[in-house]
Amino acid sequence: MSGVSSVSSSDFRQIAIRTEAGKAERLFRAAVSAFCSLTRPSRREIAQLEDLTLPLFDEVSVESRRYVAAALSECEYAPAALVRRLAEEPVEIAAPLLTRSNALSDIDLIALIGRHGLPHARAIARRKDLNPTIADLIRVLERPTLVKTRPPETVTKLTPKPEPVAKADTDRPLSGEAAENARRRLRSMMRPTGNAADVNTFLGQPAYVKLRETALTGNAAFFQTALADALGIDFATARSVTRQSSYAALLAALRALDLSEDMAFLIAVAVYPGEFPHPQAIRLFLDRYRLLHREAALDKLRAWKAETLSRAIRDIAPDAPGTERRDVSNSEATSSLKAS
Repeated sequence: MSGVSSVSSSDFRQIAIRTEAGKAERLFRAAVSAFCSLTRPSRREIAQLEDLTLPLFDEVSVESRRYVAAALSECEYAPAALVRRLAEEPVEIAAPLLTRSNALSDIDLIALIGRHGLPHARAIARRKDLNPTIADLIRVLERPTLVKTRPPETVTKLTPKPEPVAKADTDRPLSGEAAENARRRLRSMMRPTGNAADVNTFLGQPAYVKLRETALTGNAAFFQTALADALGIDFATARSVTRQSSYAALLAALRALDLSEDMAFLIAVAVYPGEFPHPQAIRLFLDRYRLLHREAALDKLRAWKAETLSRAIRDIAPDAPGTERRDVSNSEATSSLKAS
């Protein structure tokens, strides 16, 4: 091997012994350089590098982190834990890994976009062979108006001979059939495959999967029905939660379900795309979600359930001539919107 070919498969571990105390910078760089010279490191050697470098991470300079990120971006067997830690750094440091590293999975990339917004998303967009659905997600962040409802006159101009569609399709987003295909690919990509043991924890619980998939359809009624099912409230209350001008009520609903930050963000950006025009808005959402105590969110949910109960009592009031017709109408409407 060239360059550092004199370094054997175990020498990078021995650097710690020969380096003086307090020389974290030198140790950090030298260990990674030696590791990158190995043609096919073993799992033990990968674990050794992580054990050596991760405790030093907070002690080294920005320049050393940048150097290591660039070196590992070209490393075929880069240690995943160290790569993920570096990928959380500002994009000035993380860019080489975001652009090239094969140690970052599709789920890792989606989570990074959720946490860091457009700067990381733009670096990820430069990856070769990027999953097309992640590319579409990045375009939504770049241009959130793509997911707004198409005005009627625009529909007329773009589709002079529209085919009849079901009522559930009237809220289809501006991006049209291409966006629907993108959402379908995103749902397929994030659906578990193989044995249950191989499912990434990002996929979470069944309630979240249903919320995620209905949110990504772009159809408000489907998502509102799924939200009503998940929270144990009626459709009208769920609709009021998602029809507010801000995501505050939805944030409380997602917190009551105890979803992770990544899960909550993906749903929120699908339902309120216009609320996330820049990375600061994404960071604000994550900060608000972290600071919202779950008990406060559960109190809000109890209020919604009380409202649901109150509405149900009013609807079944006896001797009301219009009650039967209203109940039948409500039942039919709910059945037509039920998300299976």
